[in-house]
Amino acid sequence: MKMELAGVNWMLAAAVFLLCTSGGSAAPMLCHFNSRELCVFEGRHYSLGESWMDNACMQCTCLHPVGVGCCETVHRPVDFPAWCEVRVESLTCKASLVQTADPRLPCYPGEDIRDPGQGSLQLQQHLTG
Repeated sequence: MKMELAGVNWMLAAAVFLLCTSGGSAAPMLCHFNSRELCVFEGRHYSLGESWMDNACMQCTCLHPVGVGCCETVHRPVDFPAWCEVRVESLTCKASLVQTADPRLPCYPGEDIRDPGQGSLQLQQHLTG
């Protein structure tokens, strides 16, 4: 029994190491571990230590036989005006700020632009000129 626990502890330590070092150029933001998940994505089977990117911009690592660990790779802005929101492009896994009222328009934090819901003349001038 002690030998099994030591093996599990070693595997968990290896899992943490793999999750922390397999992030590519983007630093992991949010991670989760699923001990029941199989190392299969889109019909392909992965071996211990192999990684893949899923459709939600999560980089996953096979930790067979103890499960799969996944970490988010998108850098999400945290300090922006309340009238803006973060949008993530699923094909490129890049985040951008857009206006909540009209997601086709970009949001520029730090600029002296008022909430577009208030009909700011300055915002209209900024967008047209």
